[in-house]
Amino acid sequence: MTLYSVQRLGVSIDGKTLVTDVSFEIAAGQCVALVGESGSGKSLTCLTPFGLSPGIATGSARLRGEELCGANERVLRGLRARETGFIFQQPLTSLTPHLSIGAQLAEAASQSGGPKPSRRALAAMLERVGIAQADERLDAFPHRLSGGQRQRVMIAAATAHQPKLLIADEPTTALDASLRHEIMELIDAMRAEHGLGVLLVSHDLASVAAHADHIVVMQNGRIVESGPTESILGAPTQAYTKTLIAATPRLDSPCAPLPETGCTILEARDIVVTYPRSGWRRGVLAAVDGVTLSIGEGEALAIVGESGSGKSTLGRAIARLGPMAAGETTWRGATLPTRAKMHRADRRLIQPVFQDPVASLDPLWRVADIIAEPLKHLLPDLSRGERDARVMAALESVELSSEFTTRTPRSLSGGQAQRVAIARALVAEPEMLLLDEATSALDVLVAAQILALFAKLQRERRLSILCITHDLALARQFCHRVTVLDAGKIVESGPTDDVIRNPQHPVTQRLVRASGG
Repeated sequence: MTLYSVQRLGVSIDGKTLVTDVSFEIAAGQCVALVGESGSGKSLTCLTPFGLSPGIATGSARLRGEELCGANERVLRGLRARETGFIFQQPLTSLTPHLSIGAQLAEAASQSGGPKPSRRALAAMLERVGIAQADERLDAFPHRLSGGQRQRVMIAAATAHQPKLLIADEPTTALDASLRHEIMELIDAMRAEHGLGVLLVSHDLASVAAHADHIVVMQNGRIVESGPTESILGAPTQAYTKTLIAATPRLDSPCAPLPETGCTILEARDIVVTYPRSGWRRGVLAAVDGVTLSIGEGEALAIVGESGSGKSTLGRAIARLGPMAAGETTWRGATLPTRAKMHRADRRLIQPVFQDPVASLDPLWRVADIIAEPLKHLLPDLSRGERDARVMAALESVELSSEFTTRTPRSLSGGQAQRVAIARALVAEPEMLLLDEATSALDVLVAAQILALFAKLQRERRLSILCITHDLALARQFCHRVTVLDAGKIVESGPTDDVIRNPQHPVTQRLVRASGG
């Protein structure tokens, strides 16, 4: 029996048509995935009929026979409260920061008009989604939970009123590979147990392959291909679908030969990073605990681990962008001083590229000023003409034209914004890049382009790269070695292919399985 039927759906904003002639159906217990690159119309398609986007919906979208398109807000609010649950990409921004987890679950459970659930019932909701110490977590606030815990809370809230349809808009993009697998398995279990229909939005075909019954591939607001998951992945008929599949990193994908590496340029020995414990607990928490590693000239080293393993904390400590309680970092045999005491020449050596390209760029500045900023601090003796020439060379190196110099970040796509961030990192001619999840916020096509750009820069400039990632398939594309971190300690390290083919530690084994190995 059809639970949700969409027929010839169109979406327009300010008179501009963005989605055209989209049709699909979802049965009880079935998962249908909308897949495509950023801007393809996926989120507009799933949210607009429910009144959750600025778009105007035309055509038909019927939930259990009741028409959504053209319905007034009162009707839509009732359908959202009774029949539908929503999971969004960023749980931290989707949860109310000043309300406890228990208060938010109680609000979600009561929205359909039922009585306020007891504390025991609220704890049971958290237990169902796999959160340990559920009663204690009811009193916590969202910022005190990990990313995976917050996403589980989102699922608990979205299903607290026992909806018939779950709308999951990029529910796992911000999570590490192991957590992505766990969250999707949790949604699968709820489908099987409660007959929940799921509309899943994703730009990653690999992440939906094992979970969706039917795939709808979208491009430029239209369906380009639709069918059972097995046929779409096994025998795609459209070039765009084939491109999406090819762009998804896999552990068994062919890789280009990696460039030769030179002598060791950076050594980090016995690195320790601690933070004071919060609340009633005393003492300190060792986020990084005695880590030692080295990187050669032209070498790419991946620091891999699950959320909370200390990857980013370690990378920032090595690059002198964050605190370090103990240990030593040397560059070509000379000790790197603390950030406050570093000379300009030392600051230039390692330049970062962060996860969220838009958030890392000043929204009010022009691209030319964003890229030129490091030169003013690291190479202040350059003339205006020399700075402008370096900015243009940096733009060219990331394959952007001079037309971008006058644009601001709000006018850039995610891929363009990340290229600007890379240009900013390159403009002072560093010898090493720190990539902190530099492609995880991008769709697979754009991420593939950025990875190809990193590989090109590595070959042409002999750049060393410290790559922080949770994705072993991505690391395999351009990293010579992998170091696996867990609870702030190195648990496994070696050549990338050796670690992937024969993982020894349970954490590494989980990451390999989650990456499709």
